Amino acid sequence: MATRALRTAASGMYAQQVNIEVISNNIANINTTGFKKNKAEFQDLMYQEVHINPLTSTTPGLEETSTSKIQIGNGVKPVSSQKIFVQGDIVPTNNQFDLAIQGEGFFQVRRSDGTFAYTRDGSFKINAEGKIVTAGGYALEPGLILNSDTVGISIGRDGTVTAQDTSGGTAALGNIELVRFMNNGGLIALGDNLYAETTASGQPLIGTPGSEGFGEIHQGYLESSNVDVVEEMISMIAAQRAYEINSKTVKTVEEMMTMANNLKRG
Repeated sequence: MATRALRTAASGMYAQQVNIEVISNNIANINTTGFKKNKAEFQDLMYQEVHINPLTSTTPGLEETSTSKIQIGNGVKPVSSQKIFVQGDIVPTNNQFDLAIQGEGFFQVRRSDGTFAYTRDGSFKINAEGKIVTAGGYALEPGLILNSDTVGISIGRDGTVTAQDTSGGTAALGNIELVRFMNNGGLIALGDNLYAETTASGQPLIGTPGSEGFGEIHQGYLESSNVDVVEEMISMIAAQRAYEINSKTVKTVEEMMTMANNLKRG
């Protein structure tokens, strides 16, 4: 019995340690553009039926009833870390290459190995070839290339891109498309503010910003992290208290075992 209690308390301590790690990652990324907070999820472990009165199952003529036993759990286990894709605040930057998505959708970028990744981070740059790329150097898809005489670009809320040249003229460069998924929570985080599709997320759906359930693009803005510091601090205090109580359970069980050993010696 005491060993089971120790294992149960240990599982609770480990679960709260994972919870603290998730919360600390949220707080660490409070200033990360387009960051979506994580939430640790847990499940209870299997249960064992323990007879309250051992004589019930051994004495002839006594039938076992549902009241003659009790279920005792074996603790808790962390099962997943769920991304919460709630809209973050849209803040102005006055940078023409900064883009924010108001609503559903992701920017699609091509990684160095040719595969696609998806991001809410719209802090784009221009590389030496005139391509619009992320801070990590991944090109925005579909590809847009600026000429050497381009002095500025204008991006509409529907994703249309217009370039202004040195002579004062304008030219259409193309359109920025957005991607959305049936289940955003099924995406896997890759780091660098990037996500990749999985079987749980479903196939990417490509569309025009502002239509068919896609959000609008706002030029000169960035989406901030959706982490609420107050909420995370409250969660951290609750996790700390839960860890402390589980550790006290371990101490209590140890004291009970010591008392039992002393009784045997006596």
